[in-house]
This record gives sequence, structure tokens and C-alpha cells, in this order.
Amino acid sequence: MQDRGLAAYIAELLGTLLLVFFVTMVVSLYVATGANAQFGSDFAVVGLSHFLVLFALIISIGVASGGHFNPAITTAFIALRRIDPIDGLVYILAQLSGGVLGALLTKAFILDEGRASDYGTPKVSALLGGGFQGFLVEGIGTFVLVMTVLAVALNPEIRRWAALSIGGALGFLVMVLGPLDGGSFNPARWFGPALVGNSFSNELAYILGPIAGALLAAGLYKFVIEPASGPVQEAADTVAPRGPAPPAGESPPLRQERGPGGPPPASPPGGIAGS
Repeated sequence: MQDRGLAAYIAELLGTLLLVFFVTMVVSLYVATGANAQFGSDFAVVGLSHFLVLFALIISIGVASGGHFNPAITTAFIALRRIDPIDGLVYILAQLSGGVLGALLTKAFILDEGRASDYGTPKVSALLGGGFQGFLVEGIGTFVLVMTVLAVALNPEIRRWAALSIGGALGFLVMVLGPLDGGSFNPARWFGPALVGNSFSNELAYILGPIAGALLAAGLYKFVIEPASGPVQEAADTVAPRGPAPPAGESPPLRQERGPGGPPPASPPGGIAGS
């Protein structure tokens, strides 16, 4: 295994750990629980916190891995053949592990305060009719998030705005949809606190909803956005090349050496960060 592959896996674990830690902390502190959970909660603070932490992670740790931090995003890149499926599977395992560690860190700091919200575990609100409506909310939110990721990550002309665009998309989605189902849009963000708080409910909404939304976004990109991209898409193929995938255990090259008069170094394949 090349060192670059290991560095990417560690970056995904650490990035997801920090994302889930800060998200579950702010949810535990700013979202009310009980019969009137939708009242007394400050989802403006919660959404802004999502925006800022994801922005910071993408422009820092994300340089090493592409800054997925979300199994739904990795699934979309696998479907579009922008990342080796073996690497994608390791990414997802690292993300789920990071989600659990992040929730454990929250529990270590606010044991009593966190217990009331099961350490920030998202739940389907009484405002919705049930788990199916939660599935739809998760699917719609993830669709918008992943569509934003693909649109900016695979367009070299606007990749410099990736961290701002993706963080902003997550922030506004949480502000609007968070009161309905907690605004997860990320199976790792749901799984970590659910496991630590032993609070499993409407599991399919938080697992299948984001996966379905991500695959729909990948389909939209492939059949609508990509064909209309023209020369921009040709440039994107040099940034995140498609298959055939490299042999298992080997990572695609993360950098291209810049020769005299040559192009600048490319960013990590299938990546978001480094813009």
C-alpha cells in the first residue's frame, strides 16, 4: 500500500471524527428535546456550525483525501467511477469509524447534557408523518448536497469555491430541514451518535435516504450536467480521472509533477478539497 493511500484513509477518519464531534456537540447544546423539540432550538446556530466546520475541514484535512467525510458522497464518486471501489469501501469504513469516535468524544465532554439528545442523534420529528417522510427529507437534502459537491469538485473553473459552496449547502440544508429530521444527510453522522447513544430508530431513513439521494445526484450529473460541460469536463477528467481503476491496494496518483511550461499539479482523484 502506498503512503498516499494510507494518508487519505487517515484523513477521512480524522475529518469525519471532527465533523461528527462538532456537529453532535452543537446539536446537544442548542437543540431542545422532548415533546416540543421543534421549539426552543436554534437551528441558525446549528446550521452555521455545520457550514463552518465543513468549510475548515475541506480546506485543511481534505487536501489529503478529497474531503468526502460522508459515505453518501463516496458512493456517488464510486458510481461515477471517479474513485476506485476498493478505496471507496475503505473510505466508507474510515468514515463510519470516525463517526463513532466523534460521538464518543462528545460523550466524554458532555455525558449528562448529551444523554438527553442521545449525543446528537438525529431523529424524525413529530412534524413529519413518520419514517418514510424522514427518508424523503434525507434523500432530498443529500441530493442537493451531493449535486453541489459534484458540480464544483469536477469543474476546474469553479473548484476554488468548493469549500465555501459545499459548506454553505450543508449549512442552509440543516437550517431548513434540520427541524424535520435532524438534518443528517450523512450515514456516518447518524451512525456514530446512534451507536454511542444506543438510539436506533428509523434506520432506513438515515441510511437509504442519503444513498438514494446521492445516486440520484450522480445520475443527474452523468446524464444532464456532464454532457453539457464540453471542454470543462475534459479538463475535469485530468483532475479526477475515471476508470479503469488501479489495482487493489494501489492509489491513483495524487500529484502530477509540473514540468517547464507544463500544467499545475492536479488535485486528488475524486476529490473536493485543494481548490
